[in-house]
Amino acid sequence: MTNPLFSAAPASGAAAASAAVSVPTAELASVPAEPASSTSAGLPSATSTPSALDTLIETVAKLRAPDGCPWDADQTHDSLVKYLTEETHELIEAIESGSRDEMLEELGDVLYQVLFHADIAAHTSGEDFDIQDVAAAMTQKMVGRHPHVFGDLTLDTADDVVAAWDDFKAQEKPHRTSVLDGIPQGMPALALADKVLGRAEKIGLIEVDAEPSMVLGSEDELGPLLLAIVAAARAQGLDAERALRGAVRDLQEEIRATEAESAADPFDAGVIGTPTSP
Repeated sequence: MTNPLFSAAPASGAAAASAAVSVPTAELASVPAEPASSTSAGLPSATSTPSALDTLIETVAKLRAPDGCPWDADQTHDSLVKYLTEETHELIEAIESGSRDEMLEELGDVLYQVLFHADIAAHTSGEDFDIQDVAAAMTQKMVGRHPHVFGDLTLDTADDVVAAWDDFKAQEKPHRTSVLDGIPQGMPALALADKVLGRAEKIGLIEVDAEPSMVLGSEDELGPLLLAIVAAARAQGLDAERALRGAVRDLQEEIRATEAESAADPFDAGVIGTPTSP
């Protein structure tokens, strides 16, 4: 039985990426090509030894096949979201703990989620893409966003790359009209706040070089302070996550208003200074 994960037919994922980023053929010259020993469908030939990744892809396909595992076959993109969230947090914990074995295991769990979603898509009408299309789209995106590696642009430092990054993305996604476009609103409040503050800086709503309202020496000092704020909120019946999300939502409204007015005059957005008692 042909494994649909290795379909040679063009799928929407790769096609969309190709349309979004135009990369000269010469720039792709250094991107590794598919081994000549592979068949046209992407499966290793009978004389080659499947890689560990090939075997894992086959394992996922077998588990979701009619003669596989009923639970795996019943899953959908939506039903797997909670597992992807859990596995992602477990990977973060493994990275932060510095355990090599745990990171190896958790990276595998996240990879398995990616392969699982790709297999579902390969069997879902209207999606019709597989893991090969996912890989092709990602390669196209990374090549397009690194013209200093695959093209003629010169960017000597990491700071130069960061400064040019938004321009690369803007060329790739011209339909985006706001600096807030593309920010997942479901992010945890702290991570969302950091992301939105960065976008506010980009349009001049917050001064990048402004003096901080609170001087902190290290993350070791910041952590207990944040914990104390959450503890104080909890003791008074307040939801710190919801409160911060509300403040971030207000800041996003200010950003959109500033963009609508085509003005970028720096001013205190209400988050620069420490709030004072009424």
